[in-house]
Amino acid sequence: MDRNAKNRRFHTAYGRSLALTARRLARAAKAAFAVASDMGLLRRFQREEAGSFVTIAGLAMPIFIGFVGLGTEAGLWLNKHQAQQGAADSAAVSAATAYYASNSVNINLQAKAITASYNLVDGANGVTVTTNRPPKSGKYVGDSGAVEVIVQQTQERLFSALWSSQPMSISARAVALVTDGGKGCMLALDPHASKSIVITGTTVVTLNGCSLLDNSDAATALEVAGSGSLTALSVESVGGVSGSNITTTEGIETGVSPASDPYADVTMPTPPSSTCVNQPKKSTPQPNTFYCGLDFNDKDPVTLSPGTYFIGEHGLQVNGQAVLTGTDVTLVFTQSNGSYGQATINGGATVNLTAPTTGPTAGIAIFGDRNMPSNIDYAFNGGATQSFAGAIYLPQAHIHFDGGDSASSPCFQLIGRTLTFNGNSKFTINCQNMGTKPIGSATAKLVE
Repeated sequence: MDRNAKNRRFHTAYGRSLALTARRLARAAKAAFAVASDMGLLRRFQREEAGSFVTIAGLAMPIFIGFVGLGTEAGLWLNKHQAQQGAADSAAVSAATAYYASNSVNINLQAKAITASYNLVDGANGVTVTTNRPPKSGKYVGDSGAVEVIVQQTQERLFSALWSSQPMSISARAVALVTDGGKGCMLALDPHASKSIVITGTTVVTLNGCSLLDNSDAATALEVAGSGSLTALSVESVGGVSGSNITTTEGIETGVSPASDPYADVTMPTPPSSTCVNQPKKSTPQPNTFYCGLDFNDKDPVTLSPGTYFIGEHGLQVNGQAVLTGTDVTLVFTQSNGSYGQATINGGATVNLTAPTTGPTAGIAIFGDRNMPSNIDYAFNGGATQSFAGAIYLPQAHIHFDGGDSASSPCFQLIGRTLTFNGNSKFTINCQNMGTKPIGSATAKLVE
């Protein structure tokens, strides 16, 4: 084979090899292009010589960081608001419950004490706590049974200071309303007495919108006998109930827990002296005086001046045709010379006493010493001509009651060791702003 022939064969083989290599390179290039298309922006960024991407990224970076910071700051605001809302909710419920238990309580101080437990102290660290009864906004405006609490706190701005230099104010608001409980207007405190409340004969007892509560655990704690009848919002008794002439709106419950004495924490006023004085004849008794007894017989009306009257061993006697009235008056029954007096209001007498709305005996028209023996009877037999606005509170006495008209006494409570009804009686507890305390538990719930 000559040299030329060998060269032709070499070139032919080489050409084939080049063609094969070219085809292989083409396939590799195609695969590389697919990868390159996914990373095109990055390669363009690497090949870019003008630096525009770097410049744009540098200019945009503070904005990106700002949005991240603003999002973080908004999260902090949300966390603060949630904490304030929890404090406002608790404060509103606590203030509403406390006010319902004693309408002389300072609900503003009550609410601030609760928010302080959440480390939100009024007047510190930009915190302001405002309490309104009734609320000043929302659908419960004007409702004196609702309490509104607003918790505000100023926050220093961080990234958001780019948009505003004014401090950020975060506010939370809650409204609570007492919706249940505290509806009693009649309570017998004896824990074991049989027939601690008795309604018999032809007696008709009507409790308008309020309940009867009996703390006795006896098998027959409440007895409605004969043709006597009882109408009430509800009947709640620790023990049993006997009688068919009982009508209620919310039912009869037995086996309940005993109701608390609503005035157990009220301190009985102390007589101004250790010895009593006799009632001057033909003169009107004076407040803040300790009398051995008070006796009213004449038809001439006697009007007691506002204040507290202390009555000792001879008790109170209001006979037929006597007229006794007084506003902002509390009669306190205690002992003198080792003896406690009774109270008797006879039929035909006219009695119209209204308790003070403020002060140490707020809501109490008649106050009985808790130390008196449990065998003393108090008879209020004045019929429809006797009217008490407030509470007759004789926790150790056996009370015999005949009469009382809710039309003339829109707020009337009767609390004794035992209760016996001898005549028709009407009770109601329209006691708003009367200074009385609720009988029975109170439950407040958030409504806004």
